[in-house]
Amino acid sequence: MELIEDRHGSNATILASQLPLASWFDIIGEETIADAILDRLVHSSYKIELKGESLRKNR
Repeated sequence: MELIEDRHGSNATILASQLPLASWFDIIGEETIADAILDRLVHSSYKIELKGESLRKNR
């Protein structure tokens, strides 16, 4: 939370995750902190969701 708070509105922050945003509440655990983090990230962000099979799989 401190990292997001320090960077919010003044610096670029890049996050990469394999989890959808809806799952972040469960992973972070505390609902109030999860809500604060997601509020700062989601409303001023570009979201790129990749679809399809993993390119890491051997063919």
